[in-house]
Amino acid sequence: MYLGHYAFDGDPTLLEAAYRRLMAMTPTDNLELHVVVRPDGLDIYDSCPDEATFSTFNSSREFAQALDASGLPAPRITGLGEVVSASVRQPVG
Repeated sequence: MYLGHYAFDGDPTLLEAAYRRLMAMTPTDNLELHVVVRPDGLDIYDSCPDEATFSTFNSSREFAQALDASGLPAPRITGLGEVVSASVRQPVG
C-alpha cells in the first residue's frame, strides 16, 4: 500500500464542504486508508495499491474533473511512500 498526501490551501470550512461533495460523488468501498485533517487548509492522506496507481490516479483527467465539480482547488500532491503499518484505536467522526 502506497500513501499519498493532498494539501489544499484555503478556508478550511469551505474546503471541508467541497471535500464532502467530492466524497458524495466517489465510491468509497475500495478506500483502504483515508485520513482527512483540517489544519489551516485541508490535508488528505490517501492510500493506493502502489506508487504507479497513485501517480496515474492523481494525474488523471477524471481526478481533475472531480475536483472541479466538487469545488476543490488543485492540491499540492506528494507521494509519501509504502505504508509499513497502520492502526486505529477507535473510529473517528
